[in-house]
Amino acid sequence: MLKKIKGKLFKAIEKIAFSVKYDEKCAQLVLSNQYKEMSMKGLKCSFSDIGFRKYSQNSEDGILLYIFSLIGTTNKTCVEICAGNGVQNNTANLIINHGWNGLLFDGDRSNIDRSKEFYSAHPDTYSFPPKIVHAWITKNNVNELIEKAGVKGEVDLLCIDIDGIDYWLWEAIDIVNPIVLVAEIQCIWGSEKSVTVPYSDDFKTKYIRGYGVYSGASLSAFVKLSKRKGYRLIGVEKYGFNAFFMRDGIGLDLFPELTADECLDVPFAKWANQELLPLVKDMPWDTV
Repeated sequence: MLKKIKGKLFKAIEKIAFSVKYDEKCAQLVLSNQYKEMSMKGLKCSFSDIGFRKYSQNSEDGILLYIFSLIGTTNKTCVEICAGNGVQNNTANLIINHGWNGLLFDGDRSNIDRSKEFYSAHPDTYSFPPKIVHAWITKNNVNELIEKAGVKGEVDLLCIDIDGIDYWLWEAIDIVNPIVLVAEIQCIWGSEKSVTVPYSDDFKTKYIRGYGVYSGASLSAFVKLSKRKGYRLIGVEKYGFNAFFMRDGIGLDLFPELTADECLDVPFAKWANQELLPLVKDMPWDTV
C-alpha cells in the first residue's frame, strides 16, 4: 500500500514540477508541502528522487528544498563561500523563492558586480537583496569576514565551494553554527583516501581535461572533519560533486548517517576515480 501511495505522490510531484501552469515559486511551495505529507505517512525519498536544478549547478536546489521541508528552519539564514556570479550557486533558490537571508562571498570582482546587478533587479529580492561581499577568503580571515558582515551563531545553511582550500576553511570556521553544511568534495578519490590539497592562502585549482581535479579534499577527509565538528554525512548530489552534512541531534530519523562508500556509488565518481585520479594523484596532497 505504501509503495502505491508513494508512486501516486511521485507522479503528482512530477506533474507539478514541470507543468507550465505553475511558476517556479508556486511549484516549489506545493512540492514542499507534498514532501511534508509524504514524511507524515512514513515515506522517504532518496536524493536522486528529488534533486533538481534551478539556480544550482546540478541537483542541489531540489535536495535542499527537500531537506528543509522536512526539518524546518531556524532563521532562514544562509552563508555561501564562494557564490560565483549569484545566478548559479546553492543558495540563490532559497533566497529568491523562499525568502531566505543570504550572505554571499566571492573573490572575483566581476562576479560581485553581476550578483549585485542580478539581485537588485530581481522582483523577489530588489527590496532586500542578500549581502554580497568581495573578499579573498583564507582560513585566517574567514571568521572575521563573516562576523563583520553581521552574521554569527546559528544559521540554517553554510555552503563552501571555493575550488581549493575547502577543507581548511571548514576546519577554521567557528563563528557560525550551521544546521546543514554543503561542501564541494573531490570525488576522484573515491571513499578510500582521506586527503586534501595542502593549505595556501593563494591556492588556485588546476584544471585537467576541463575538470578542476587538483583542488579540494576527498569525501573521507570531510567525513572525518565533520565528525569532529559534530556533523554526519547524509548524501551527495547526483554526480558526487557536493556532499551534504547535517548537525548531530537534528533530523536523525529523517536523514540517517550514510557512509562514503554508499554516497560515491554513482557513475561519475566511479569514472573519475578511474580516469582523472591517475592524472593528479602524484601531486602534493596532505593526508588528514
